[in-house]
Amino acid sequence: MSLDTLAAPASHAIEIKHSRFQARATAIETAAAAQAWLQEVSIADASHNCWAWRIGGDYRSGDDGEPAGTAGRPILSAIDGQGFDRVAVVVTRWFGGIKLGAGGLVRAYGGAAAECLRLAERLPLVAQVELALHAGFDDLGAVHAALEAFAAEKLDEAFAPDGARFRLRLPELRADDLKTHLRDATRNRVRFENDRT
Repeated sequence: MSLDTLAAPASHAIEIKHSRFQARATAIETAAAAQAWLQEVSIADASHNCWAWRIGGDYRSGDDGEPAGTAGRPILSAIDGQGFDRVAVVVTRWFGGIKLGAGGLVRAYGGAAAECLRLAERLPLVAQVELALHAGFDDLGAVHAALEAFAAEKLDEAFAPDGARFRLRLPELRADDLKTHLRDATRNRVRFENDRT
């Protein structure tokens, strides 16, 4: 299953038994960025700011005073259920005076997060790979020309007496095509080091 992140921040608000729930979601790249965003968007005078985030196999969630497992985990389940990665969601609740019970809280927090993500603009996550290669001076033009054609990002370029060493990041599906192209364009003079994902 291919995963998506958010193309832009999203929000969705609902009211359940006089309690207001506002879900907000954003794309994140690191755990530190997730925590910083959560602190930034948490509303101090709200009853609860419950949250979850996922970056690949790394994830966290928090109930912010709600009964354990009734808020953070349902928000995380909404992220997973909607097929998202590299996403943080906070659901802010303003208590309306009527208790919802554990099941009601799970449905409210999970539902607000799921609907927020369902309505959000998606951005497919493309698996990336890093390649390292060495090219002689005569072949540098061919390497530079191929970067844009294969959507490769130059991470590093270091010169040596016999040419240059490049470190590139590009979509995994284009890596073999780039290798073939550069081998053909340079009469097999370009040398690739071990691939790193």
